[in-house]
Amino acid sequence: MAGERIGVAVMGTGFGQKIHIPGFQLHHRTEVVAVYHRDAAKAQAIAAQHNIPHGCSTIEQMLALPGVQAVSVATPPFLRQEMAIAALKAGKHVLLEKPTALSVEEARAIETVAQQQQKVAVMDFEFRFVPAWQQLKAKLAAGDIGSSRLIKVDWMVPGRADPERAWSWYARQDQGGGALGAFASHTFDYLAWLFGPVKRLSANLATAIPQRPDPQTGELKPVDADDTCTLMLEMQDGTPCQVTISSVTYAGRGHWVEVYGDRGTLVLGSDNLKDYVHGFKLWGAVAGEALQELPIPSELDFPKTYADGRLAPFIRVVDHWVNCIDQGRVAAPAIAEGVYSQLLMDLAHASHERGVWMSVKP
Repeated sequence: MAGERIGVAVMGTGFGQKIHIPGFQLHHRTEVVAVYHRDAAKAQAIAAQHNIPHGCSTIEQMLALPGVQAVSVATPPFLRQEMAIAALKAGKHVLLEKPTALSVEEARAIETVAQQQQKVAVMDFEFRFVPAWQQLKAKLAAGDIGSSRLIKVDWMVPGRADPERAWSWYARQDQGGGALGAFASHTFDYLAWLFGPVKRLSANLATAIPQRPDPQTGELKPVDADDTCTLMLEMQDGTPCQVTISSVTYAGRGHWVEVYGDRGTLVLGSDNLKDYVHGFKLWGAVAGEALQELPIPSELDFPKTYADGRLAPFIRVVDHWVNCIDQGRVAAPAIAEGVYSQLLMDLAHASHERGVWMSVKP
């Protein structure tokens, strides 16, 4: 029933503890009633730490709780298909972290079950909910810069630049690790949101740090997941798009989206290297003029911000999810957008392996 609180179970205790649990606890319509960790003692300790009634060590135990109406899946990508489908088949709504899964086939399997069960499955594509990004979308939709001539994305941060940073699942391509999954999954979604579908793409994936120390033994273990991606895309309308993403760039310039049109230019960017949401500003220029910072309308502002910049947009994602549940229908960013982002990631891997451009079927 609309207006009632929704009981949420959180699966995944990394990003789940940093953002999902506090985000759901801050939202006025959601209540965290259970948290899952495969280790029973850890599950109960995490539950106690966050004042959550149930710490569960099996998925079945968690999904059987009568107070659970919805589940957020914030586990590593190689676990997402199994967990999302189990939750949907148990009649729960699902909020999924990105990347959606390990392949477009897995993502489509989740989408199919969500449709069969008539449950709301949405994606945590936060950039759609950040004020400066929403203003960029509005400016593009209003035709402020006319027809686009070139789109350029740079996303360069130092998060994994230190070769001493420990090895984890993130180092394994077969478990969904790497910069393409962590960053380009967002980029593929916001490019589609801002500019429409992609016609074809070409990708080169690189691993600058091929070994990392085991967190227990210190022994060096191989890394086969990418930490740097260079992508060329041709949008459906013919606009060329260049994307450079790296998680191993000391003093990288941050996250920037530049759009050059026949009537002007828009530049969105943040040089904040510690927080990938805080700090975005928008600049614009009409043809022949210099760039000037553009105001962000107050109605787009977050009602409240937090020390971790990811919390405010995540709470807006939760709001979107709750509204979809209330209305009994899905709206973007939903599982369909997760499938599309995953498709482009799969094509990027294929392009890198084959050394060719890959067409994107409409």
